[in-house]
Amino acid sequence: MFERMRHRLDPGAENGVTMIELLVVIIILGILLAIAVPSYIGFQDRSAAKTTKANLRAALPAAEAYRATNGTYVGMDTAALVAANPDVSSSLTVASAQKARFCLADTVNGRTWSVAGPSPSSSDFHRSGDCG
Repeated sequence: MFERMRHRLDPGAENGVTMIELLVVIIILGILLAIAVPSYIGFQDRSAAKTTKANLRAALPAAEAYRATNGTYVGMDTAALVAANPDVSSSLTVASAQKARFCLADTVNGRTWSVAGPSPSSSDFHRSGDCG
């Protein structure tokens, strides 16, 4: 028992990790980060795109209700869309509103998408704020 205590208290005993072991751990962490960070960023991009498109789809019935009430899309703005449907995103904007066409845009986490209407298809969603 005294032998073990003497061995633990011996200042000359080599304890701890070597520099090579530390470098191996750092390299492994670097590899894991190189894999995880781009994957996480891609996940954020896909999530923002899906959220933005969902916000735009939620505003389409409100835009149609505005046209049914006013006979045109001219004068349509975010406040009018929110009045027609309170679930419309507050970050949504009306990029353009003409007599028979409109363009809605929304930005989530710095990602802007737009949709042209009326009756848009999946190809009418664009990665810009101008429906173009």
